[in-house]
Order: sequence, then C-alpha cells, then structure tokens
Amino acid sequence: MSAAALAPGAVPPDLVRAQENAVVEMVQIGAVAEELADRFALAGHRLYLVGGSVRDALLGRESGDLDFTTDARPDAILEILSGWAEAVWDTGIAFGTVGARRHGSTVEITTFRADAYDRVTRNPIVAFGDSIEDDLVRRDFTVNAMAVELTADERRFVDPHGGLAALAAGVLDTPATPEESFADDPLRMLRAARFVSQLGLSPAPRVVAAMTAMAGELSRITRERVQVELTKLICGTHPRRAIELMVDTGLADQVLPEVPAMRLAIDEHMQHKDVYTHSLVVLEQAIDREEPGSPDLVLRLAALLHDIGKPDTRRKEADGRVSFHHHEVVGAKMVRRRLRELRYPKAIIDDVAQLVFLHLRFHGYGSGEWTDSAVRRYVADAGPLLDRLHKLVRSDSTTRNRRRAAALQRSYDSLEDRIAQLRMQEELDAIRPDLDGNAIMELLGIPPGPLVGKAYKHLLALRMERGPVSREEAEAELRAWAAENGLG
Repeated sequence: MSAAALAPGAVPPDLVRAQENAVVEMVQIGAVAEELADRFALAGHRLYLVGGSVRDALLGRESGDLDFTTDARPDAILEILSGWAEAVWDTGIAFGTVGARRHGSTVEITTFRADAYDRVTRNPIVAFGDSIEDDLVRRDFTVNAMAVELTADERRFVDPHGGLAALAAGVLDTPATPEESFADDPLRMLRAARFVSQLGLSPAPRVVAAMTAMAGELSRITRERVQVELTKLICGTHPRRAIELMVDTGLADQVLPEVPAMRLAIDEHMQHKDVYTHSLVVLEQAIDREEPGSPDLVLRLAALLHDIGKPDTRRKEADGRVSFHHHEVVGAKMVRRRLRELRYPKAIIDDVAQLVFLHLRFHGYGSGEWTDSAVRRYVADAGPLLDRLHKLVRSDSTTRNRRRAAALQRSYDSLEDRIAQLRMQEELDAIRPDLDGNAIMELLGIPPGPLVGKAYKHLLALRMERGPVSREEAEAELRAWAAENGLG
C-alpha cells in the first residue's frame, strides 16, 4: 500500500514495523529467557515477556524477576519446566501461575487470562484466555500491558493499548475504562499512586476521576495488601507526588486518614500553608539526607507522620498564637495505632513511634545549655535510632527565615559535637549503671526480683546524671538508696 492510499493520520505499516523492531531491540533478553523460549517453541507453545518486565526494560530499570505469559495451560508449563528449572513452585497454579528458578533468576509464567471478578472481593473467577490480546486487556495499566513475543520466527512487540506512547508521555492510564479496572480490583487505585512515586508518571484525568469516585472501594482490600503497596510508594522516588494524589482523591482517608487531617492545623510558625504541607517538605528534606539508592522506610514514615498529633492538640492561646503542646506524645500513640492497623512489623512501629516521640526533644537545647546528663539521656533514649533522629530533626526545619534556619542548624551542630565528645569519653552507646544486677544482689543480700530492677534504675539515673563514678561511690549510693527504701 502506498503512503497516498493511507487514511489521514495513519502510520505506514513499514514504519510501524520499524518502530516495533526498534522497541524489541531495546528489550534485552537474557540467557534464561532465551532458554525458556526455546523450550516453549519446541513444545509448540507461544511465550511472551510481559508487563513490568517489558516496562522496566524500556525505562532502563533493573528488574530482578521475569514475568511471562503463554498459551500453554498450567500442566503443560510444569512439563516444559521439568528438567530445566532448578526449583519449581505451584502455589499460584489455581490462577494459572507457575514459578521457577534458574541460574539465580526467578521467573513466573502465567497462562493467558480472561478473568471475571465478583466485585465483592478482589479475587478473580479464573478463566484462561486464548490470545495475548485477551490477556493484556485485563491488566492494570497500559504501561504494564505491553509484551514481546519470544517464540515467533522474528520477535514481535505487542502493544494494543498504546502503552509505549503512554510511557513516553509519562501518562498512567488503564487498558479498559478505569471504572471497570478499579471495580475488578480496587487495589489498582493504590498501585496507581505507587507508580506515580516509583516511575514519576502522571495519572490520566479519567483515572483521577475514577479514583476519586471509587476511593471507598479500597475497604474491600486486606490491610496486609494495602501495607505492601504503601511501603513501595513511600520508598519510591517521588513519594510526595503520590501522597498528594492519595489525599486529593480521598484514598488517603482509607489508608492514612491522619495525613489529610493535618490540613486543618495551621503551622505555629505561620510559615507554611498548613501542617500537611510542612510534613511533605520534611519528608522531601529527610529523603535528601538518605544514603543515595537506599530508601529508609522508618525515616520516611517518621518524617511524614511526625506532626500527626497536632490536630488533636491544637489550642489558640490568649495572645492569638496557635500551640500544639505535647503533640509529639499524642502523635507517637497515633502512629502506633495506625501502623498496627496497617499490619506493619512491631520493630518498624516501635522505631517510627520513638522518632515521633523524640523529634521535639532537641528544641529544649536552646543555644547549648543542656547539661551532660541531658545529652546522655538524649542519646540513650534514641539508642540505635540516633542517626535517624539527627536526620529527622534537621529535616524538620522548614522555616523560610534564613537566619533562623542557620541558627537551628548551628545549634544542632553544637549538640552533635557534644554527643561526639561525650561518646569518646564515656562510650555513650553502651551506657550501663556502674554496678550490674549480680553486684546489686550481692551487696544488698537480696534475691532476683522487682527490687533488683528498681535498684538498677536508680543507679542508671545516677549514671546519667553524673557520668561514670567509682565502684566505691556507686556502692555508697546503693546503700543510701536501700536505707531510704527500708532495706536496712
């Protein structure tokens, strides 16, 4: 067909084929995929590299796992993998998915799907499809609905929904209507926010509209699945953009309602639109203090949530100023409640809550008036979180007054210098009383029990207050304490 015979705006077939060939060349196919393709071809089946594996290859992003789809049914997949894979698992075989490992690479191979959904849960009524087009239309987003056929005589790029153009334009859209897609699986709305964070994509207007209208459907999803997506979102490259999308569409009301609630509390310094905006700036500044390429989930959560206690502690003072007394105490409790509800591990909950609890402690430092005892307590209370606390406190300075910002940083420099000096002198990271539990029991002649713990705490407080003392001084203090508490 000549170019003149084409419809207006149509692309000549030769040019289309050239573009497809160029895309295929961009997708580097590793040895494991080559071997797998040969085995499927010998068995008379088609095999496609699909979804995130293709998307990430086009973006130049590393992708540890390889996802494939095929016309082979699960039993045939297992037969093809037999004798080739070093390990095979079929936990997802009811959904048509078989996993395998070869030469350190993990692969997942799924039979073409043409599922329906009950739209009560997110569980599909599994139905196998007969074509790659059936499979791709059911995927979440067009950038994940691209495939490369590996078993054809000449590799073929398959992109029926314009995923490549969307990727080039930085647009996140759905193959079907977003209403259909999100009704099938509401978790896709949170995945949309996650891809905004990870890939820097912007959702299409119709996607935003559907997310806004259907945010309540996220309640159908288990908290564990929500937490997995939220964690990936927080640890992405652009978490602020994703959080703003969640707040604007109402998704945050379903996941982290304390975040949009901060829009109601005006920052006491009157330098920001609200505490919500301030918290987003603190998050970005905390990210800037991370080691490159090593997102810190605990630090990022603490930065985002450090002021969530402000709405509940907001008071208007007689002089017209707004105060948030003890918001760090209230906020730490709120953090524990929310992260538990999201099924985060206890260690993460404890660390984030402690950072929130401690984030204001520095502001009592003034211009360096803290005693050595106060510095010791600061270090002891932070424990292994001290480095993160340093980053959080420095990030919490968002004032536009350059002189004030510089003064705050100098003050914190001074505190860090004090900590370094005391650490050299006293091994602050391992502060212990000058007498251990065995010495306490021997000196007082008491058996193990609560009294030993009380004596230990007394000696620890003494250690914090005075620093190291001699054994004789410690024993004298312990005897005096025992006499005051009626131990003879």
